[in-house]
Amino acid sequence: MSKPDIATLVKLQEAETQIVRLNDVLHEVEKKKIKLASRLKQFAAALKENTEELERLEKNCIDSENEIKIVDARIIKSNETLRNVTTNKEYQVLLREVDDNKKRKDALETELLQIMEEREKSQAVVDESTKEYQQLEEQIKAEQNQIEEQTTKDRKLLEEYLKSQKEIGVSLDPKLLDRFKRISKMNQGSAVANVQDQVCLGCFMNIPPQLYIEVQRGNQLILCPQCSRILYYDKS
Repeated sequence: MSKPDIATLVKLQEAETQIVRLNDVLHEVEKKKIKLASRLKQFAAALKENTEELERLEKNCIDSENEIKIVDARIIKSNETLRNVTTNKEYQVLLREVDDNKKRKDALETELLQIMEEREKSQAVVDESTKEYQQLEEQIKAEQNQIEEQTTKDRKLLEEYLKSQKEIGVSLDPKLLDRFKRISKMNQGSAVANVQDQVCLGCFMNIPPQLYIEVQRGNQLILCPQCSRILYYDKS
């Protein structure tokens, strides 16, 4: 392997490093977008639950009011019938019926007041939840727009590095390129490492002195004995 090949591998590694970094960034962005959407979905579910509770209480109010009207109508009818009864037995039966209906009406009115109080509290909860949901929706939308704007830049940058990677790879021997790819896959996108003071900066382990000398010469392909990365020496 010639020195120009080493320089090409270093450039390829630079592109590879940026590709791995950008892919990680984009992956994290997708996770964040999912998390934001999930947060809004959870809040929407809670709001839906609160709204359904309010609707249930409103229905109960209507049902109670209607039942009170029915009982009230029975009381009126019984009172009218009382005026026309001819026997004491009939009178006592109707009187008991009126009394039972009045008790039922009192109980229904008490129950209605309790339901109305619950409905008022539930309405306050729904109003507050709706307001909070709208604020959260606006906040998340703004964050998502910001994320999307940054993501667009990162995707464009990733495309540039992928193009550069392809162009650089064409200039290398196919076998050398395949070797680079295998080592890169094995080391999470890091196939080439600089060596300084007999230390591989890929795994930060020492390499033998003679091997360090060979890396400095740069006349052949030398791998790190520890991490198998392709080693190179940069005087700067």
